[in-house]
Amino acid sequence: MTSFMRITHVCTAFTVLAILATSASAQETCGASKNVVQTAIAAGQFKTLVKAVEAAGLAETLSGTGPFTVFAPTDEAFAKLPEGALAGLLKNPEALKSVLLYHVVPGKVMAADVVKLKTAKTALGQAVQIDASKGVRLENANVVKTDISASNGVIHVIDTVIMPKNDIIEAARTAGSFKTLLTAIEAAGLTDTLRGEGPFTVFAPTDEAFAKLPKDTLDALLKDKTKLASILTYHVVSGKVMAADVVKLTEAKTVQGQSVKVSAKGDVTVDNAKVVKTDVPATNGVIHVIDTVIMPR
Repeated sequence: MTSFMRITHVCTAFTVLAILATSASAQETCGASKNVVQTAIAAGQFKTLVKAVEAAGLAETLSGTGPFTVFAPTDEAFAKLPEGALAGLLKNPEALKSVLLYHVVPGKVMAADVVKLKTAKTALGQAVQIDASKGVRLENANVVKTDISASNGVIHVIDTVIMPKNDIIEAARTAGSFKTLLTAIEAAGLTDTLRGEGPFTVFAPTDEAFAKLPKDTLDALLKDKTKLASILTYHVVSGKVMAADVVKLTEAKTVQGQSVKVSAKGDVTVDNAKVVKTDVPATNGVIHVIDTVIMPR
């Protein structure tokens, strides 16, 4: 073979490699042009997840700037849920939103960094457990594929839907009758506290209880973090005090510092509030439902 021919073959080989490299780069860029939601749709194995994201009103959020790390359950993962569980979640957007946010970690955490973690704080506020000792597990789910790039984050595929812990916040959210209370807890900066180990006993006013307050009063409280926190912690008692023990008390010291008066003569009351439901379980305590917002002295 002449030198000219060898040079020609070498040049041709480099040209092919350059074209392939350019093509691969273009494909990667094209893939990364889709956001997390679009990438999940394009993948074809996340139809149920996409449906759930839309039902929970999270499609716009997860199409935003991010970045987000999404641990995405496949359609087969959702099919493993107990019968009726998915239908129930789709009918309860707030509970569904909690479950989905438990699969999202703020930031772009690639697989090489995931395996270095023991826990990761999710967009829900709770932390997920990570175990990389044998494969990679997120809670009870196996990570089966990693580093699917998106323009606003990354997707790691998991084979099981993971469920958030039913802490005080989630127990209240699932109940569906404490939207104002949860808004107030967030405004007062107490969400993380009530997700903590506790245990806590919460005398929880319903939405109807908050509706008894003049609108101007409630609006003002939501803007006064210190006063709001004082009122809310007046509804919380340290420890897990079940109804059977509440009725034996005449008073209980709250986290706020003052004591509430308890009466079990006839209806059970806490200060001027009637206890209308008891022993709503949570992993870090218990909720008793009351019909009036109680105010510290």
